[in-house]
Amino acid sequence: MVSRVIPVDTFDLVIFGATGDLARRKILPGLFRRYCSGQMPAEAQIIGAARSDMDDGAFRDLVRSAIEEFAGSAAGDADQVEAFLGQVHYEPVDAKGESGWEALKSHMRDHAVRAFYFSVGPSLFGDLAERLRTFGLATPDSRIVVEKPFGHDLESARALNRELAQYFDETQIYRIDHYLGKETVQNLMAVRFGNVLFEPLWNAQFVDHIQITVAETVGVGGRGGYYDSSGAMRDMVQNHLMQLLCLIAMEPPARFEPDSVRDEKLKVIRALDPVEPHHIVRGQYTADEKQPGYRAHVENERSRTESFVALKAHVSNWRWAGTPFYLRTGKMLRGRTSEIVVAFKDAPHSIFGAEAGRHRNELVIRLQPNEGMTLDVTIKEPGPGGMRLVDVPLDMTFADALGPDADMPDAYERLIMDVIRGNQTLFMRGDEVEAAWAWTDPMIDGWERRGDVPKPYDPGSSGPEDALMLMHRDGRRWRDIKA
Repeated sequence: MVSRVIPVDTFDLVIFGATGDLARRKILPGLFRRYCSGQMPAEAQIIGAARSDMDDGAFRDLVRSAIEEFAGSAAGDADQVEAFLGQVHYEPVDAKGESGWEALKSHMRDHAVRAFYFSVGPSLFGDLAERLRTFGLATPDSRIVVEKPFGHDLESARALNRELAQYFDETQIYRIDHYLGKETVQNLMAVRFGNVLFEPLWNAQFVDHIQITVAETVGVGGRGGYYDSSGAMRDMVQNHLMQLLCLIAMEPPARFEPDSVRDEKLKVIRALDPVEPHHIVRGQYTADEKQPGYRAHVENERSRTESFVALKAHVSNWRWAGTPFYLRTGKMLRGRTSEIVVAFKDAPHSIFGAEAGRHRNELVIRLQPNEGMTLDVTIKEPGPGGMRLVDVPLDMTFADALGPDADMPDAYERLIMDVIRGNQTLFMRGDEVEAAWAWTDPMIDGWERRGDVPKPYDPGSSGPEDALMLMHRDGRRWRDIKA
């Protein structure tokens, strides 16, 4: 099955921070793959901008290297690589000064969509936005893309939103969260709202609980300085896990349009109850025989920053009252997985007797690896000897179901193309970001005020024992994190 690729309009995309790690690993290889798919017009321009003093040739060498390392099998087509590089340019720009802006402006075309990707730290967002206006690069139809973190807390998020609003309308600001670009996340909406099978059951009457897990096998790596001032709550829960929770819990929007979808997500965040301290577990990975622990990685032997967090949340509205949402995320865990589990309630009565055992339907939505969904259903175990029941998965792994030729773009590829189209559906609105901080800030303030110390956990485990007890106390258990 081959996906239908719809080309976008001709565009000029300026990537600020084009020599940085995100541009090399995700943005530039993603654009190349979109070019190979036929979605990127031959007239489109990609203009790198950064402090480094280099010319077009040197930047194209950097782009070629990024494609070879991160673009996968598409990098093997030398002709495509050279054709793509012909659309790539570079201008040295001083984000806080005056140099380079007029030269950058000379590349802009009146008939093309103008998009500006801020692949830089938030401290430069305001400077870049101001200069885009001052030097006349931005038009009323231009778009800016900003990366997380969207603030460090509610106060800083509000300040950042106010700063950007001085120069750009909310309809021009695209706050990117790559989790929303994943195929499975979007399929979650298709499964919920495109199938009569699920939506009538998607409520507290039939759902026992919901689990959202984002587990990583790596440590903080080279992000120690940033991570130790952030932690798992700010780095993952406030944005990625919050977005997944919203898509699971939201009401059906009237239309699949940006504000209709984002209005419903905002209602979910505002319906979240405050989380009690005994419903939060924080952890920090220790050392093992192979590598140092968290504190050595961040070079702070007194650090109280969490590399793991699990919590129990409730959405207080008619649909979800009484249904717990269990969220967990952490580093240095047993396996790399991102998944959502919708655990349905037991049948009200078993006609097969106690010997048949307890069986439950679960919808498991895998975001990574092996994107897809499975639905556990109960059937009779084959063979004679009575009615023995067994749970089997109905498996829809996308690579298997759609075939090897299916076009499965990376999340960044999809989201950048949505920017060019002017579609904000999968991007966060300013009030949504602020509402998420308003929910997470009291939890962070609480443990800082109490002086809470994260629970230690072994690398390669499922996290602290207290996180397991968070569900065991309720007579439930986490789905295993598989190596």
